[in-house]
Amino acid sequence: MFTAFKTRQKQQQNNHRSQQSITLNCFFDEHYFPHAKATKRNTKDTWSAYNTHLRDQFGRYRLDELSNPLFDIWVREQIVAGYQRSTINKHIFLVNRMLNLARHWGYIDRSKDLSNIQRLVLGDYKQRFLSEAEIALILKHAQRTTHPHIYNVIRLLLLTGARKGEARLARWCDIDKNKRVWTVPRSKSGRSRRIILNTAAMAVLDDCRENAERLGLGADGSAYVFTNPRTYTAYHSYYAAWHLIREAAGLPDVRIHDLRHTYASLLINKGVSLYEVQTLLGHSSAQMTQRYAHLQPNLLHQRAEIVGGIVGGA
Repeated sequence: MFTAFKTRQKQQQNNHRSQQSITLNCFFDEHYFPHAKATKRNTKDTWSAYNTHLRDQFGRYRLDELSNPLFDIWVREQIVAGYQRSTINKHIFLVNRMLNLARHWGYIDRSKDLSNIQRLVLGDYKQRFLSEAEIALILKHAQRTTHPHIYNVIRLLLLTGARKGEARLARWCDIDKNKRVWTVPRSKSGRSRRIILNTAAMAVLDDCRENAERLGLGADGSAYVFTNPRTYTAYHSYYAAWHLIREAAGLPDVRIHDLRHTYASLLINKGVSLYEVQTLLGHSSAQMTQRYAHLQPNLLHQRAEIVGGIVGGA
């Protein structure tokens, strides 16, 4: 009986050593990535990040050879190469996730001195808001392009604060004209969300319908609101058209996502509360909306005066 116990213990030790002796590439290909595909909606970025930034640098190392100095050098090399810190942090997140799962599954000894990589400090979040003059400039040049939809795409993003991906994949069946609500079946958070359509946004959608009919594209049911007339499906991106528009407008630093920021800034500067903006943008937490708080300093002073008028006059 004791001999059988010792045999099982030795087998477990051998299996443990075997697990730790596999390379990082083997762990990623045979264990981590299959797990990611089963548990994540989109693994394209995971696959790309690993193959571009980890496979050649660390793939040949066994899991028991990985060390903090190796990863510190890897982070430093990315900084020197000029990668944005936010991009490097995404790579760090992937490595930390892999290390944590490797520990959890027994591929890395928990007693091994291999801590998670510290993320880089990003500093203040940079935001870009368009002024009314810049909005007019963008729209003017958008109207001049040959792209069949980009003018209406930009107008809809400005009027709703929708994400470009939400507009790209919008279908006519998602639009409730009577309730003036656009339902996004699955947003960035993984949940559905409702986008409130103001009168101007409804007018843009009417223009979209007329444009789709003129181009011989579907304008009801499961047809995309912005159907690509070449492929009869959704566009992969609007970047090429957007790049030409912003360059022509003399605004090369403006991203298409900044239209969403602009929507939020216009609301807040008109006295709309952060809670209401959070709801309209579909943010899952108040912290995400808090980045716009600095836009309402005058409003905050006005609110502070309410207490001053009560206490000061007592």
